Amino acid sequence: MTLPATPAQTPSATEAGLWKPVLIRATVALVFGAITIFWAAPSVHVLAWAVGLYLLATAAAVWMSRALPVAVPAVVALGGIGAMVTQSDEGVALSAMFALLVLGLLEFVHGLRKRDVVARDWLISGVIAVGTAVLLPFFTSLGAHALLGVVGGGAIISGVLWILSGLTLRHEAKTASGGPAQAAAPGASPEAVN
Repeated sequence: MTLPATPAQTPSATEAGLWKPVLIRATVALVFGAITIFWAAPSVHVLAWAVGLYLLATAAAVWMSRALPVAVPAVVALGGIGAMVTQSDEGVALSAMFALLVLGLLEFVHGLRKRDVVARDWLISGVIAVGTAVLLPFFTSLGAHALLGVVGGGAIISGVLWILSGLTLRHEAKTASGGPAQAAAPGASPEAVN
């Protein structure tokens, strides 16, 4: 006989739907990271547009998750717009630094205060974003390629984190809804395996 799921094992509707925006955010970060790797000699205009669009897409994904206050994606979006408008190494670095610092600090605080299914991921992502923001001023004098590399490196690390998190959330949502993972033999439980 299969035991009913306990409330602690069943994700809430919000948690079950969280995997989509998490995977969108991961995709945005990984695509941007790939662009930064393969663009050999970016101009300042490429830097401005790439970082600006990355920040705007990240803001949209964060907004879709509904996990952080709406001011966070608004600040990240403003950082993206600032990067595209300034069209200079210093302007892009300052805009991205401000946006990533706000995003990272609030993700970190969210991870500490909330004990949801991705709290640990919020903590790690916050550290990555703050670390990227702190590094940017040191690379401003090196030009567009270096700045794109710093932001892209942070994006790749956070993209890998968020894709693992999103796939885990998706798997757990399917399992909780009676998907293929629960379709094991009747009466089988994880304890029966041991």
